[in-house]
Amino acid sequence: MKRHQRIRVGFTLIELMIVLVILVMLFAIAGPRLLGTQKKADIKSTKAQLGNLEASLKLYAVDMRTFPSTEDGLAALIKPPADEAKARKWDGPYLDDEVIPADAWGNAFVYEYPPTQGGRDFPNISSPGLDGEPDTEDDIVNWRATEDGEDGEMGTMDSGDSFDTGDSMSTDMSFDTGDAL
Repeated sequence: MKRHQRIRVGFTLIELMIVLVILVMLFAIAGPRLLGTQKKADIKSTKAQLGNLEASLKLYAVDMRTFPSTEDGLAALIKPPADEAKARKWDGPYLDDEVIPADAWGNAFVYEYPPTQGGRDFPNISSPGLDGEPDTEDDIVNWRATEDGEDGEMGTMDSGDSFDTGDSMSTDMSFDTGDAL
């Protein structure tokens, strides 16, 4: 009689457990780095949105000779003022999508003018950050100095930019136009 040996195909329970342990170890090492990368990307995206809002506010201020009030908020960038005299000066919308953007976590930006933070005559704009709560450590703002000592967390406000809150344009407003062609 001929005996046929059966060839077993597949993995043993021990082999599967070893592979599972290796995968868990790899995720434990790489997981936090991958999650940290997403958080950094969200912060950069929100800072870019803040920069875009600042640029739009500067364009608004050139036309209107002032920034929108806290009450008017960022909606003033997409909707003309109700006052007919002011509406004639308005040359918006000042945002491309005609929609007020949200931060990377879906939170609305907080707008304030005249500002109460930062010591400059430029609107305060802030994101409540990942936790969605204002005035917490993870907020992203356009007025606070960074740890590197740079001017403002965003670095998009030129030191010469200043607007009067009245009807006439302040004389110390200047824009850096770069080198002449």
